[in-house]
Amino acid sequence: MKNNKKKRKSLMRTKEDIIFDTLNITFMVVLCLIMLYPFLNQLALSLNSATDSVRGGIYLWPREFTWHNYEHVFSKASVTQAIIISVLRTVVGTGIGLLCTAMVAYAIAQPNFVLKKSVTIIFIMTMYFNGGLIPTFLLMRDLHLIGTFWVYILPALISAFNLIIMRSFIEGLPTSIFESARIDGAGEFTMFFRIVLPLSLPVLATVALFVAVMQWNQWFDVFLYNSSNPNLTTLQYELMKILQNSSANSGDAASAFANSQNANANIVTPKSIQATMTIVASLPIICVYPFLQKYFVKGMTLGAVK
Repeated sequence: MKNNKKKRKSLMRTKEDIIFDTLNITFMVVLCLIMLYPFLNQLALSLNSATDSVRGGIYLWPREFTWHNYEHVFSKASVTQAIIISVLRTVVGTGIGLLCTAMVAYAIAQPNFVLKKSVTIIFIMTMYFNGGLIPTFLLMRDLHLIGTFWVYILPALISAFNLIIMRSFIEGLPTSIFESARIDGAGEFTMFFRIVLPLSLPVLATVALFVAVMQWNQWFDVFLYNSSNPNLTTLQYELMKILQNSSANSGDAASAFANSQNANANIVTPKSIQATMTIVASLPIICVYPFLQKYFVKGMTLGAVK
């Protein structure tokens, strides 16, 4: 009986607990709404008539629903090719970059590696210093990478920040596992592919998300190296060009609103195109992130132990 009474008392919530939970839930709901509002507002603007958006007052729901903004963006023949290259770039760049980063991180995480500190310092220095735009362009030219797909992949194979995260995670793995594997005759590649990679799924998912977002959002390297090659253009670069053309051709907001008074002409404005571009560029990452969220949070916390 005494144990039952103690359990009931422990299950009973005090007024302070109820007030705290209520305030905590309210705060989190408001915080979520604040974070979601910019995206929902851009979604509403992208689905609203461009000329009607000039009047303002679009918040969470389109006033005059239309698909014309998306039709205008995807009507460009180059957009389809750009989507293929962007997806291919993201998949190939993430896969190869993840493998190379994991291999280097495994090497410098070994306690018996003689040049461990020197190599780590060299990689960290790349976070603060770089060769500059012109030397980098000349290097890509001398390597015959300009005008090729690999100019998107090879220069971004290893990031010092991702390397440090992965190295910290591998250093936190139990050393007894590696000692047992060496006693059984396992080599370095066997331990890397059969022990390190399976145990490093959380940090691999974290780094994969970082690399994928970087590859998907890149457009400046396309402008530098492949701007004259329509077969190697990317979605971000094409959307940037569409925004520039819309800004040049649409005129100011007043003229766009005046034109809308004549007929139901399909008019786009820089604001509507920008909102549409935001949704098109963000949607793939938003769709992928929920599948990696569990590993992402775990990888960040475990990788930060060191």
